[in-house]
Amino acid sequence: MLKILLLGIWVLPCIALAQPSTDSLLIKKISDDVLTRGKAYDLLHQLTKQIGGRLAGSPQFMKAVLWGQQTMKELGADTVYLQQCMVPHWVRGGKDVATVVQMGSRKVKKSLSVTALGNSLGTKPGGITAPVLAVRNFTELEVHKAEAKGKIIFFNYTFNPTYVIPGRAYGESGAYRRNGASAAAKYGAVGIVIRSLSGSTDNNAHTGVMAYNDSLPKIPAAALGLQDADSLFAWCQHMPVQLHLETHGYFLPDTIGYNVIGVLKGMELPQQYITVGGHLDSWDEGEGAHDDGAGVVQTIEVMRAFKAVSYRPKHSIHFVLFANEENGLRGGNEYARVAALQTNQPVFALESDEGGFTPRGFGCSTSTEQLALMRSWIPLLQPYGIDMIAAGGGGADIGPLARHFKIPVCGLMPDNQRYFDIHHTKADVFEAVNKRELLLGAINMAGLVYLVDKYF
Repeated sequence: MLKILLLGIWVLPCIALAQPSTDSLLIKKISDDVLTRGKAYDLLHQLTKQIGGRLAGSPQFMKAVLWGQQTMKELGADTVYLQQCMVPHWVRGGKDVATVVQMGSRKVKKSLSVTALGNSLGTKPGGITAPVLAVRNFTELEVHKAEAKGKIIFFNYTFNPTYVIPGRAYGESGAYRRNGASAAAKYGAVGIVIRSLSGSTDNNAHTGVMAYNDSLPKIPAAALGLQDADSLFAWCQHMPVQLHLETHGYFLPDTIGYNVIGVLKGMELPQQYITVGGHLDSWDEGEGAHDDGAGVVQTIEVMRAFKAVSYRPKHSIHFVLFANEENGLRGGNEYARVAALQTNQPVFALESDEGGFTPRGFGCSTSTEQLALMRSWIPLLQPYGIDMIAAGGGGADIGPLARHFKIPVCGLMPDNQRYFDIHHTKADVFEAVNKRELLLGAINMAGLVYLVDKYF
């Protein structure tokens, strides 16, 4: 009997030490609720299938604003309001067409997968037909600049396959989408096509924002699917090629858009707030499911889950569906501008804008001390898929807030190997999103926000 009693005395402290912490219990409670009663997947279906692509300034975007406002009210936000901002109103205007019409001395008619780049002005009515000057990069354009006049320049800059993180290749390629038209116009080109910013194996053309240098002619710009880009480049190495390009893009005057903001009021420090968000606008080629419908519904899900488990935050929390990330960042800039005029102070911001794939970590821009604190939380998030908190990160929409207030910011880092296969294409649809992966992202966002709220 004495031996049994002594054993009991020895075991009890060990059992006590092994009890789950308050933090892990709360995060587990959130996880259980999200995985059994989460609304994010159903909300994504509403956003994508009932509204669809949501270009800033479009009727679909305004439908999404009203949907976001009503949804956050129904799911229990203490306050929901719209924050007005002016947004650009670019219109695609019609079906984009690219057709190879001559190869060498031979007349042909080979249709290519093509999409006009966002903010590109259209061709003249009926399109343009011109010889193609194919180059791999800006350096080759400089070498052949004397040949560029009257041509359609084809920039065939490929994703670097040696980068394990595809976003790095996307960043490098982005210069051709943004600046290619003006670089070609400088030497008298009449239009450009670029290789889509992707390393995928399909033939979907990828849109995305471009910009003009106002001191140069504004020529039409479009992107080709990768298979057709490979074919066109190969043909151009062996013979003269003529391309017919027809696009219809134009601008209407800037119009009114809105950030949608839901608030949970803080119980101890209501004048300080955490921001959580994603962007409500999308390109029009698909349904904007991964970019950034996923971030939108994850943001709403974090709010819903906090209410569901009766979590009362210390700080106020703003759940923001940002306007116009894709072609101007007007929503993020307006949110920061208004914040700078108020007495309330932001303390942290989190964004989800890398798709609804399996969560792997967070990228955080903060002080060394705060980063060390956040990394100490990894064991609490590991059961839900997070195994790293990397230095550097955030998001485009929360960037203006971070720059003005010098606050720590983080971005959710899902597994992004497939993101740029889908990004800005007709493939970015509801069916491309996995429900469980989407919900796990929301769980980890909620876990991080809870920990920041408690310990910052």
